[in-house]
Amino acid sequence: MKHMNSEVKEERTSNKKRIYLFLVPIVLIAAFLNLFKIWTDEYANAYYTAAVKSMLQSFHNFFYASFDPGGYVTIDKPPVVFWIQTISAKIFGFYGWSVILPQALAGIGSVLLLYVLVKRTFGVWAGRFAALAMALTPIVPAVSRTNNIDSMLVFTLLVATWMLFRAVRTAKFGWVLAAFAMIGVAFNMKMLQAYMVLPAFYVFYVVATKITWKKKIAFLTTATALMLAVSVSWAVVVDSTSADKRPYMGSSQTNSVLELAFGYNGINRLTGNTSVTGSGHKQPAQTEQQTASSETKQTSNSSADSSQSSNQRKSSSSQKMQAPGGGNQNGMFNTGNPGPFRLFQKGLSDQISWLLPFVIFSIVGLFAGVKFKGPYTTKQKESLFWLAWLLPVAVFFSIAGFFHQYYLIMLAPPIAAFAGAGAVALWSMYKQHNGWKSWLLPGGILTTAALQVYIMSPYVSSIGVAPIAGVGALGVILALVLAVRKQRKNSLTNYLGAAAMVVLLAMPAYWAMTPIIYGGNSMLPSAGPDSSSGMGGPPSTATNSKQSGFNGMQPPGSSSGNSSSNGGQMPGGSSNNGQMQPPSSSSNSGQMQMPGGSSNNSQMPNSFSSKSSSSKRKSGGMNAEVNQKLLNYLTKNNTGEKYLFATTDSTSAAPYIIKTGKPVMAMGGFSGSDPILTVSKLKAMIKKGEVKYFYLSGMGKGGQSDVITWIKDNSKEIPSSKWQSTSSSAQQGPSGNGTLYEITLK
Repeated sequence: MKHMNSEVKEERTSNKKRIYLFLVPIVLIAAFLNLFKIWTDEYANAYYTAAVKSMLQSFHNFFYASFDPGGYVTIDKPPVVFWIQTISAKIFGFYGWSVILPQALAGIGSVLLLYVLVKRTFGVWAGRFAALAMALTPIVPAVSRTNNIDSMLVFTLLVATWMLFRAVRTAKFGWVLAAFAMIGVAFNMKMLQAYMVLPAFYVFYVVATKITWKKKIAFLTTATALMLAVSVSWAVVVDSTSADKRPYMGSSQTNSVLELAFGYNGINRLTGNTSVTGSGHKQPAQTEQQTASSETKQTSNSSADSSQSSNQRKSSSSQKMQAPGGGNQNGMFNTGNPGPFRLFQKGLSDQISWLLPFVIFSIVGLFAGVKFKGPYTTKQKESLFWLAWLLPVAVFFSIAGFFHQYYLIMLAPPIAAFAGAGAVALWSMYKQHNGWKSWLLPGGILTTAALQVYIMSPYVSSIGVAPIAGVGALGVILALVLAVRKQRKNSLTNYLGAAAMVVLLAMPAYWAMTPIIYGGNSMLPSAGPDSSSGMGGPPSTATNSKQSGFNGMQPPGSSSGNSSSNGGQMPGGSSNNGQMQPPSSSSNSGQMQMPGGSSNNSQMPNSFSSKSSSSKRKSGGMNAEVNQKLLNYLTKNNTGEKYLFATTDSTSAAPYIIKTGKPVMAMGGFSGSDPILTVSKLKAMIKKGEVKYFYLSGMGKGGQSDVITWIKDNSKEIPSSKWQSTSSSAQQGPSGNGTLYEITLK
């Protein structure tokens, strides 16, 4: 008996060693992709980083996720992720990397969780391959290396999945409640996007649990009620608080969290309708879509080294301009045209779809022979869960009017799970000569290699012909050899199967490394040789991010000396030849603002000082550069006012908040279109001595036109020589750098 126990212990120890032998390198790969060089991103996403700076200053700002230290307006998302980022900054100090760190760790955690979820049912090798596929899915590290929300959201949903699987295994209702409550927590990270997994949760629980229908309905109803209660808990508290005792809810039009959740961050993402109404004026919202369309145009204009690519992208971006009233015109943000094959189009396929053909073949193999009425095996039940996650999310991204490339991280867990489970299942069918199913493995390898060649082909000028030809040739050869050797069982066949998996993961691995190799973009994270531009699509021959269209933003008062800018207008600016002008830039390659906007090449110091080390990646926020002369002037002439200055939107405000920690008022919220301020409210603030300096460019957005007009009519213009870093002959007018005004009312 002792001898048998000893053998069992030795076998368990050996199994653990084998598990760690493969799992540890996978985790190290994930850690490298998610963590390496995040310390070079000094601003991260400046819009969100400014909020963390503000949230560090008081519990009031912390609870409401205030964008500015004065508690004037919140950011456009709920607070949970930013609470975590603020805690991280409190522990490690306020740096770019400290606000990115939680998301990077969440990306690593998602790899581990997927291993645990897949391994238990489909086996160790399935878990390993799933974890590796998750780690190497390009959009996963691209998002995790920023302070955007999505990496933490996916991790939280995987935690909820683990709880649900445990609820089914243990038949304990408490775990069901915990799983759905966790989805409620995820709702307080990115609102309705968290609910995209609900079909999978409902379907799996109904199919997998062996209890009566009466209990299933009762349990799911109770769990859903708890989820909804957790989801709206923060919203109810905020919306129930008097508006004068809290910040305005940023990016909403009625100062309501619930309106933000189900409108701006909800249904509008599907319809693409982002028009807003403010103070009786209905105008196209200066939101993510409009600014990005202009930015796409700027990106194409900036690539002088690749005229042919530039001309093509100019034409493309011209066609993709948003029509008034919102709507995604011809693939804004390189998200392709809505349709059943959208995920295979340029701009999306290279972020998430590298293994999709193999996944499709895996789904066929895993569900082969399944009868609708059951009974179902555990593998089939969990496969159904991942399918019910994959299909609705894929359908959404196939038809949605507006989203960003980095939202596609929502597809990464089911794709990776099917890649892992399917690799083992298809290999088993292949080895057992299981009829037509034995052809699924070589078929999956061949079609996946073909798709990867298609994905890489627009990037031939950047990556060369060799890797494209190599993947195509090896994929075809390995698939054909495996097909020919179907009747043979020897070690060579095993090596060929392993080699095929390596080939299929080789280019996703390279793509996943591109944010490290080429630099990333914290505003619109994406992977690929043009990852620093954040715009996706085929790259230009630009050798750095300054050549890829994100280098033009200037701080308030810093002139580029070019009044005939081609730059798109930012919130707060007036139109210039159909484009939008940044509030503080006349650069030829003006950067554009996005929700939670940030940009590359912004000047940002170590620990946010006014000078930047050349070793740092200056990818902070648009306009993420502080004009020290302006700051000195405002500081010197502040006579006790609460706000250092006011401006139309968050673009100009964010770097000054980060640099000084002082309140800067973004009068119209993130994009300048929030109907926060009225003339009477502004008069009252000025009379109370809360603000006297205003930095303006153009006529404002949404409901701000009346306010901007009143400011200009009742203010004293400050001579540019007193606050501009560089004088310019073209500092006035809609295409200039903007103007500093002073108002004092008795």
